[in-house]
Amino acid sequence: EVQLVESGGGLMQPGGSLRLSCVGSGFTFSGYDMRWVRQAPGKGLEWVSSIYRSGGDTYYADYADSVKGRFTISRDNAKNTLYLQMNSLKTEDTGVYICATGGYKGTSLSPPYYRGQGTQVTVSS
Repeated sequence: EVQLVESGGGLMQPGGSLRLSCVGSGFTFSGYDMRWVRQAPGKGLEWVSSIYRSGGDTYYADYADSVKGRFTISRDNAKNTLYLQMNSLKTEDTGVYICATGGYKGTSLSPPYYRGQGTQVTVSS
């Protein structure tokens, strides 16, 4: 059974930091490009960041303008884990963060993509 399980969300004050994790199982994690998308309350899905294999063991990261310079995506294939380090958090970063396969800048979470259930991030003073 394919699973992606996110963790690390929570309540944080503006300016704070959180690190999200996403552990994959049931598929060859290292063979997939990965991404994070988020959904703010009452809004649609928004692409946040992707990490693509650009050749050999080299990966390329891409970010939405809204998080560029504040968020860092990374992965540890030995642990089947995707990360999202979020610094300088803003209230507008509040939402459910979902990890998914597929390195494109899109928000589709339907097959053939695998997806997690998400972790809640709330940024509030």
